[in-house]
Amino acid sequence: MNRGDFIGIKNKGIMLKKVNWNGNHFRKNFILILLIASIPGLITGILIYWLAVGAVEDELRKLHEEQIEQRAKNIDEQFRNLEYSASRWAIEPRFGESLRSMDFVKHFTESYDLSKTLVRLQETHPLIKNVALYIEGDKNVLFNTEYHSLNKQEVSLFHKTLEGKSLYWGPYPGKSRNGSSLALIHTIPAGSKHPFGSIIISLNQNHALEILKTLTPYGKGATFILNQDNQLILSANNTNDESFVNALKNKVAKLDVGKESFQFTFDHQIYSVSVGQLSRVDSNWTYVSAAPMSSITAPLVIVSRIILVISASALILAIIMSLFASYRIYSPIRKLMGKLMNESTEKWKPTGTDEFLLIEQQWEELSQKSNLLQHRLSEQVTEIKNSFVLQLVQGYFFHYKEEDLAKRMKGYGWIIENHHYIAIDVNLTGLLDSKDRFSNNDESLVTFLTANIMEEIANEMFTQYNVMKFSDLSVGVLILYPSGSSIREDILQFASKVTDAVNDIINLQVLVTISEPTNKIKEIHHIFEEMDKWKRLRIFENKNQIIDIQEIGSLNDINSFRYPFTVEKEIIQAIRMGQIDGIEMLVHQFLEEIAEKNGMNEVNIQQGVRQLYSSIQHEILHAGIHPHDLFNGKDMFEELSQIHTIERFTKWFINSIILPFNQRLEGRMNMELKRIVEKVVCMIQENYMNDISLDSCAEEAGTNPYSLSKAFKQIVGINFIDYLTELRIQKAKELLLHSTMKINDIAESVGYRHSYFNRIFKKQMGIPPSQYRKLHQDRDLVDIEKDG
Repeated sequence: MNRGDFIGIKNKGIMLKKVNWNGNHFRKNFILILLIASIPGLITGILIYWLAVGAVEDELRKLHEEQIEQRAKNIDEQFRNLEYSASRWAIEPRFGESLRSMDFVKHFTESYDLSKTLVRLQETHPLIKNVALYIEGDKNVLFNTEYHSLNKQEVSLFHKTLEGKSLYWGPYPGKSRNGSSLALIHTIPAGSKHPFGSIIISLNQNHALEILKTLTPYGKGATFILNQDNQLILSANNTNDESFVNALKNKVAKLDVGKESFQFTFDHQIYSVSVGQLSRVDSNWTYVSAAPMSSITAPLVIVSRIILVISASALILAIIMSLFASYRIYSPIRKLMGKLMNESTEKWKPTGTDEFLLIEQQWEELSQKSNLLQHRLSEQVTEIKNSFVLQLVQGYFFHYKEEDLAKRMKGYGWIIENHHYIAIDVNLTGLLDSKDRFSNNDESLVTFLTANIMEEIANEMFTQYNVMKFSDLSVGVLILYPSGSSIREDILQFASKVTDAVNDIINLQVLVTISEPTNKIKEIHHIFEEMDKWKRLRIFENKNQIIDIQEIGSLNDINSFRYPFTVEKEIIQAIRMGQIDGIEMLVHQFLEEIAEKNGMNEVNIQQGVRQLYSSIQHEILHAGIHPHDLFNGKDMFEELSQIHTIERFTKWFINSIILPFNQRLEGRMNMELKRIVEKVVCMIQENYMNDISLDSCAEEAGTNPYSLSKAFKQIVGINFIDYLTELRIQKAKELLLHSTMKINDIAESVGYRHSYFNRIFKKQMGIPPSQYRKLHQDRDLVDIEKDG
């Protein structure tokens, strides 16, 4: 090796150490060159595997399936021979009718011959573990290499072998002495409809499993047989995992019956599964053989490894060649990026991004961050500005100086030099009348919608404004306008547009209050307070209204109020008497008198209505009922403040106050009347034979006859006299049938005179008392004669 070759190898080693995989362009070049260098080897490997390995693997699978099918036929043939032997034994004369009445103790020689015969039979087939003979008769016996007398429990088990088919496979009846659970049973005599015994052939479990294991010749996997009920009969499981057998069993249960082969994956391992039928005399069995694919394709492992080694060697060579080529191509790009990033070529390191887009991406990232910060700052300023105005309106800055407030407003972006302030309050009404769209719980929703409407309209008409949402279905707006300009027409147009929009969109009415203008920031709180006072003087009707404080002037006669005490007393008296029909007219009259004497202003109507509710609440408390329980904890004063028409007030008093109170009182009265009626019924039953009347019972019960008669009919279902008559007639009938008393005596014993008793009895029963007694005595004699 000369010096030049040594230097070349050394430089290549240094180059490998300098390779940095973070360069996106480097990676792309490397991957492209690697693909170009590797494609021929990949195509060659795929063709070899597809044409050679794949074909061999298919042949191995096909050969495996043919072996399984051939061995399944062998198993089927052995079971068929066993069934043929059982049928042939059942028709032998030794197991004929002579055994039905044989005394096996007395004829012990024949019993001994039977035992020897059974021993010889069990040696005729390798699948036989034991042959037993069950005979049912006066003495139920079982020959199982020796004579055995059965108890009642064993007889009930072996008797089932005589029911159903003459030849069938099933579980061994009773406790098996040889550990086998599967048996072939044939009733004797063969073909008889009334068999007296059965030949029970127990299956040799070990030999059957050895035969079954031939379906899994690789020593791995699992093989099992299922009966027609999908129950496990035999199982040779080399996986030692019961969950595998259960999973495979569930998979087979979903398949159509017949021969089928498929692949089954369990616990990250693929199995080749073969399913087929074994036709038995009484049903079809299903055999399932599952062998790991790795065992079937084991001969291909060496060939696959050789192909894998060759492919890996070719891939390593391609990677080395691609690495050298990529480094050569990337060297000039590395130098260029070092200069663009103001770094030396050695210090600059790739960042994982496409180098040609790096500068553009950095620029876009900085631009996005700048825009995001500006947007957040704008949102924060808007929130702080809204919070400041709301606190200003609510009077939290009352102790601040005008100069300080002006400085803060300028800081929030307001232009206040040579500007005036004016406020507008929009109060929503009619929410209780819009049950089809909103409920009381939607106050915040309708307030939010109104604020959005006002925001949009104000944005079109004013330069500086701020919209505020209040908690009483009100939305306020503070407007700034130049001192020398007239804004009155714009304010009225704004109020009109808001009214129309709220009417159309939300379907509610509005009360718009317009304040007087001011040029001082500290007076903004006062103009909102003035609007709250003026809102109380609105016309008490559910319609759109506008109150312009600047035009109306000053507040007058707010405190003058005249209250209709006479009508109030009539309402309270009607409630006490339960006269619901007249209360509605009285409440309406009460409200009209308030409006007539004091005007339709809301403050007057609300004041009168609250006083009336307080008087009714006092009456409720006087009756021993707590308003909180009666009205389910509702704030009734809050509901009053939401009503804006006299008609709604009237309905509210009737439906929400008076009717619930009246129903509660009636409920109490009904319980008292029920107690009185029960007491009167007991009095009637104890004194029906005496002179008893409605008046005497009412006096005894402490009530009046009218109330007692009405309550008696309502609770018992019939009136007082009818109940007394039915009770007396019933007692008279019992005496007529079960005593020898004279008719006159019976009449007196139930509280009647003789002549009146005959008449009332005939009216009730249709026949006189004497005929009633005679008729039932004749019937009793006829019944006695029939019994004799």
